[in-house]
Amino acid sequence: MSLNKNNISFIFSFLMVLGLTAQEKSDSEKDSILIENLDEVVVTATRTIRQLSSLPLPVTLIPKKQLQQTGVTRLNEILNEQTGIIMTPDATIGGGEGVQIQGIASDYILVLIDGVPVVGRSSGNLDLSRFAIGNIKQIEVVKGPSSSLFGSEALGGVINIITEKPVSDKISGQVSHRVASFNNQNTNFSLNQRLDKIGYSFFADRLSTDGYDLTPNQEGNTVNPFVNYTFNGRVFYDLSERLDIYASGRHFFQEFDVSPSTSEEKDTNLQLKINHNPSKRINLQYEFYYTNYITNEKVVDAGSNELLIENDFDQKLFRPEIRFNHTFKADHILTLGGGYNFENLNRSLFAETVSFDSQYVFAQYDFKPLERLNVIAGARFDNHSEYNSQLSPKISARYELTDHLALKGSVGSGFKAPDFRQLYLDFTNAAGGGYSVFGKEVEAAGIQRLQNNGEIATLQVATSELGQKLNAESSIGYNLGFAFKKGKISSELNFFRNDFKNLIDTRILAAKTNGQNVFGYINRESVYTQGLEVDVKYNPTNQLNLSAGYQLLFAYDKDKLKAIDNGEVFARDPETLSTVQLEKSDYFGLENRSRHTLNFKAFYDIPKWEANANLRVTYRGKFGLTDRNGNGLLDDYDNAFIDGYALVNLAFGKTFFKYYQLQLGANNLLNFKGNNPLATQDSEVLINPGIQLFTKLNIQF
Repeated sequence: MSLNKNNISFIFSFLMVLGLTAQEKSDSEKDSILIENLDEVVVTATRTIRQLSSLPLPVTLIPKKQLQQTGVTRLNEILNEQTGIIMTPDATIGGGEGVQIQGIASDYILVLIDGVPVVGRSSGNLDLSRFAIGNIKQIEVVKGPSSSLFGSEALGGVINIITEKPVSDKISGQVSHRVASFNNQNTNFSLNQRLDKIGYSFFADRLSTDGYDLTPNQEGNTVNPFVNYTFNGRVFYDLSERLDIYASGRHFFQEFDVSPSTSEEKDTNLQLKINHNPSKRINLQYEFYYTNYITNEKVVDAGSNELLIENDFDQKLFRPEIRFNHTFKADHILTLGGGYNFENLNRSLFAETVSFDSQYVFAQYDFKPLERLNVIAGARFDNHSEYNSQLSPKISARYELTDHLALKGSVGSGFKAPDFRQLYLDFTNAAGGGYSVFGKEVEAAGIQRLQNNGEIATLQVATSELGQKLNAESSIGYNLGFAFKKGKISSELNFFRNDFKNLIDTRILAAKTNGQNVFGYINRESVYTQGLEVDVKYNPTNQLNLSAGYQLLFAYDKDKLKAIDNGEVFARDPETLSTVQLEKSDYFGLENRSRHTLNFKAFYDIPKWEANANLRVTYRGKFGLTDRNGNGLLDDYDNAFIDGYALVNLAFGKTFFKYYQLQLGANNLLNFKGNNPLATQDSEVLINPGIQLFTKLNIQF
C-alpha cells in the first residue's frame, strides 16, 4: 500500500475546499472548537482543546505555577518528579538525560514544542536538559502509543512543551538570575505585549556551569563545564475575525569545555501557522515548520593530540501540514489532516548525505454516542521512502459511571521508523581496536569493501541476508483505569501494557582479521512493559495542595522468558559458587527499569506573607544496569544493581514590594550520592553529585 505525491496534493486541495465552502447551519448552537476558558485544558491528546478531567487517555499536565514554585530550570528536572516518568542518562559527551515513560525508553518518546517535533537524536536518545522552561505555559505528557496522530517516534508517548502567549496590552515581562551549586548560573529575560490585532513575545536564557565529576579516579568529568543560550521570539497577528497568523523562531547554542576536544551543539526551529475559521463550525490550520540540529564533536587524545573520533551531525527537517476540524454539533468533532516530511542528514560517520521523505494523512472523530460516554476513534497512514507503509489506529473511551467516578480506556498502535543511524552508519572505530558498524542500507557495500581490503576473516551471516530491509518497530498499547473526583480529593488508577515487536538490535555480521567484529542491525527483539499507575490529589485548604503517585512496572524480553521456560538459561550463584538453572522469578527484567517508583508533593501558599513553600520527594526502586554474568539477561545473580534511593527537593519563595521574588531551595536535600556497581575495585563511581543549593531573584515588570 502506498501514497504518492499526487494523492497528497488532492487531499490538501479537498480539505481547503471543504473549509472554504462550508456554511454555518445554526449560529445558536454551541461551538466546541472555540471553547471557553477552562482550568487545566490540554491540546496534545486530541489536537483539539479538551479539559484534562474529561479525557479518556492517560495524560499528565504540569502547569506554569508548579514550574515557577519548584525553581527548576530545565525540562528533565521537572519531568523526573512525575508519576511513571523516569530520567535516564545519555552516554554522549557532556551527559544530558532522556526520558522513560511506562518503562518505554527515550528513543520512542516524541518531544514537541508548541505541537511541532524537535530533532537531534545522534545516538537514539533526545537530551531533554537542553530545553529551558522559563517561558513555558504548561507541559503535557500523553502516555502510551500516539502514532495515530503524531506518527513515528510517538510509539511510547508524547511530551509537548507549550510556551506562553501575550495577553495584556501593556508591556510586561521579567528578568531573573539563579545561582546554584557547581557554579551553576542561569539568567533569563522575557518580554511580551498584546496590542489589539498584534502580539509579540521574546525570551532569552543563558545557563552555565563548572560541571562535576562522579568518577574522581578516572580521566574526564561526568558533566563537563558548559555554557548554552536559548532565544525564542514569537509574533501573533489577527488579519480578521476569521483569520490569524502566528510565527515563531527558536535558537539554542551550547558549547562544552572539553579541551583539547571540542563539542558544540546548535538547534534552530522556525514555525509559521495560519489559523482560519471560515465559519463557526469549521477550523482550518495551515502549518509550515523547519528545524535544523547541528553538533560538531571531536575527541582528541590529550597526550598525542591525535584525533580519535570526529562526529559532526547536521539534520534538517521541513514539514508542511494542514489540519481541518469540523464541529457537527456539541461534543462531535471531526479532525482530518495531512502533511509531508522532507528530512536529510549529513554526518561524518556516513559515507554521504542521506535523505528521507514521507507523506501522511490522519483522521479522528471525537463524539458522544451517549450522554455519559465519550469515544475518540482515529487512525493515521504514513508512507515512507525507506520502509513499509504504516497504518496506526487508536480508539479511546470514557464512561461516567456516576457524577464522581469514570471508567476510561484506550487501545492504540505505535511505530518508530528505522533512523538514519540504523540505515546508513558507516563507522570504523580506530581508537577502539578497529571494530566496524554498518547501517542496513550500506552493510553489503561495507562488507564488500572490507573483503576487498583483506580485513574479513569469517562471514557470520549469509550474503543474501545483507541489505535486507529493516521493518519499522511497532507496538500495541492498552490502558484501562478509573478516575475519581469529589470535593477536595481526586485520584486516577491506570493499568497499562505495551507490547513491542520488531525492535531493532545489533548483530555480528563478520569477524575481522584483527580480532574485532563487524556489527549490523536486525529486527529481532520482542518485549513488553506492563503495570499500574496511581495518582492522588488532596486539597485540604485553598492554600495547601498535596499529591502522591506510584508506579508498579514489569518489563521483560519475551525471548528471554521463553528461553527460561525451556531451561536454557543458567547463572553462577555467588554464594555457593554453583551453577543454577534460572526460573522466571530470577529474571529481574529489562535494564534501567525500576519495579517501584513513588513521588510525593506538598505545595503551600501563604497569601498573608506573599510567600510559598514546597516539598517534593521522589523514590526510585532498585534497578540493574547490565548483564554481568554472561547469560544475556539481567537476573538476581548479577552484581550490576543500584539500590533504591530517594531524592528530596525543597523550595521557598517570598515576594517583596509586589514585583520582586526571592527564592531559596535545595535539590537532593539528603545529599544522596550512591555508588555505581560497575566501578572497578577501589575505584569509586558515584551516581549523583549530592546536594545542590540554589537561590533565585526574579523581577517582574
